[in-house]
Amino acid sequence: MIAELQCVVLDCPDPTALAEFYRTVLGGTVNEPDPRWSTDAEWTTLHTPTGQVLAFQRALDHVPPRWQDPTSPQQFHLDLQVPDLHGPREQLLAAGAVLLDEHTGGTSWHVYADPAGHPFCLVRH
Repeated sequence: MIAELQCVVLDCPDPTALAEFYRTVLGGTVNEPDPRWSTDAEWTTLHTPTGQVLAFQRALDHVPPRWQDPTSPQQFHLDLQVPDLHGPREQLLAAGAVLLDEHTGGTSWHVYADPAGHPFCLVRH
């Protein structure tokens, strides 16, 4: 092993707003004191209850990916495990997510975009 993953960082136009969105989805604490970094309007963190850390970095020229457009690929996405794919839909939409693809026909995931346009999948476990 060469390194240990410290956190996943997402570029976005409003770090605090995106951290709050993911706090609604995953739980946790926004800008929990942490000696590894300082937080401000340019850098916000979310410490999840399971120990993972997401960080959000201001990118004023952020251009969100366009789902299923090869000229603007998704770059990365998060897979979030849930027991029921349909149960959290209304909560996600109310928090600012956009449903991109339900993958009907027996698949075990639905694709959403967060408020900054990053795709993420709900995956049934």
